[in-house]
Amino acid sequence: MLEKPVTVITGAAGGIGLACAVHLHGLGHQLVLVDLNQSHLEKAAQSAGLDAGHTLLVAADVSREEDVQGYVHAAIERFGRIDGFVNNAGIEGTPALIEEQSVEVLDRVYAVNVRGVFLGLRHVLPVMRAQGAGAVVNLSSLAGIMGAPTQGVYVMSKHAVIGLTRTAAVEAASGGVRVNAVLPGTINTEMMRRIERDSGNGAAAESANRAATPLGRYGEPKEIAAVVAFLISPEASYVTGSLYTADGGMSPF
Repeated sequence: MLEKPVTVITGAAGGIGLACAVHLHGLGHQLVLVDLNQSHLEKAAQSAGLDAGHTLLVAADVSREEDVQGYVHAAIERFGRIDGFVNNAGIEGTPALIEEQSVEVLDRVYAVNVRGVFLGLRHVLPVMRAQGAGAVVNLSSLAGIMGAPTQGVYVMSKHAVIGLTRTAAVEAASGGVRVNAVLPGTINTEMMRRIERDSGNGAAAESANRAATPLGRYGEPKEIAAVVAFLISPEASYVTGSLYTADGGMSPF
């Protein structure tokens, strides 16, 4: 591995994205942290104690191609290369039965969760191909291999991420680039808090999730970050096109 590899992380101002930043910073990575709001990025980086000399903060909307081109260009301009890419930005949308769900929610979720992942791949993969090396981790979800009532739009989007991952892995392999996906289960993040609240009974939702998880608890963002770090590292040099569930045993497959 390079002495200080360069890794781009989207959705980096909180949750799993920030946990990945902290973990990879501890491993000596130079970081390009991307999120929608610059002030949120600044607060997150400061609270996490990230070294400003090796961390670039870029405000961008991952659903806008010019913004994606912007964060890729900023990474190259500052560090000269991109060795790792954590394609993490995502939103859950508003829960509803399929027949009651609005097209506006569908479009909003797909803009971030699918278009954003696609655009990240579209603009990062050529950089990695030119280098002859690189590793991408797309964040899907356990929802990418299961159904969930009232979560149809989110489930669809995370299934799409898996399709993109498998296709990109096949296309990029000849260029020395690996592409994998991590599928978190119930993780202790603000997104999960929102999902619990939107269920109408947060305490009951949390209890049900714990009961459905063989390990009997929610995962922590840092536990997902450890899986992501492995997949980016040379230790995973023969791993591509794989789906890594990190769900406390919840997956039925």
